[in-house]
Amino acid sequence: MNFILRYKKTILPGLLLSIIVAATAKFAAILLPQLGGATLAILFGIFLGNTFFKQSFLQTGTKFAESRLLEVSVVLLGMTVTFQTIAEMGLRGFLYIAFIMIGTILFAYQIGQKIGFNQTTSLLMAGGNAVCGSSAIASIAPNIHAKDEEKGQIITLVNLLGTVMMLTLPFLGQAIFGDNIIATSALLGGTLQSVGQVVAGASLLSEEIVQYAMLFKIMRIMCLALVVYIFTKIAVTPSDSEKLVTSSKRKLPLPWYLIGFLIFCLLNSLLPIPNWVSTNVKFISNWFETTALAAIGLRLNLMKFLQEGPRFILYGASVGLFQTIVAIVLIMLLF
Repeated sequence: MNFILRYKKTILPGLLLSIIVAATAKFAAILLPQLGGATLAILFGIFLGNTFFKQSFLQTGTKFAESRLLEVSVVLLGMTVTFQTIAEMGLRGFLYIAFIMIGTILFAYQIGQKIGFNQTTSLLMAGGNAVCGSSAIASIAPNIHAKDEEKGQIITLVNLLGTVMMLTLPFLGQAIFGDNIIATSALLGGTLQSVGQVVAGASLLSEEIVQYAMLFKIMRIMCLALVVYIFTKIAVTPSDSEKLVTSSKRKLPLPWYLIGFLIFCLLNSLLPIPNWVSTNVKFISNWFETTALAAIGLRLNLMKFLQEGPRFILYGASVGLFQTIVAIVLIMLLF
């Protein structure tokens, strides 16, 4: 009981701050509907997290809000789509995701080596951008024996790159593809790094684009176990003692929230779900999303990233530009 009370005390400050920022963003969105609550939550979070709220005691709560609330939101999203909806992606959708992921991995790995990064850092960058940002990096890192410093640097780089792309790609997609919902959703769901960035970017446009963009994103996440396996084979073979440590840390082949999403999606596909249930699920999911996005902004340390130097900025910009161009070309060819 004492442990639970201590844990709550460490979580509450950062969690409450995230909720307050999210509520402020939702109120501000009434006055600035063209931006929306999701984007304002991240922007407010970045500003406040890099100015007034740098205190270390907030980190546990904002980390909880960023990870757990967003994961639960993804699970609840399963109640709003069906396998019939996923089937609408068709063969073209699967081919698009396959090509964009393979291209991103090969480019990020090769350009990283040419710029001067080691194999481990290049693999982390490739996996983080191709699959699901920080979650993919956290899954890949122990399997390729990445150092904590390497993992932290790439997580910072991927998060900042994803934030920039999250705020620009929705408008680029709308300018290029117009009212083509599938094409715009494919651009966002096929390129943005984290689940939160996909939700935030798509929220700038419409709820329908959020749903379809998440389907493209989920296709990428479902490839996580395969990517981890391949990267483990590519990485330098560890010693027997390192293998023992790694094997003891094995987790589920897929993130738990993806499994939860699929279960809810299955239930929604097979059973008639009352409208009042769907409405309340969407309301809760939206609040969790906005709170998590506020926490993502609060945790983004701009100074730490800038201290990494121009080489990191060049690496991130190169990979982001490659992803965007290839995605647009593939969408024009396939959709």
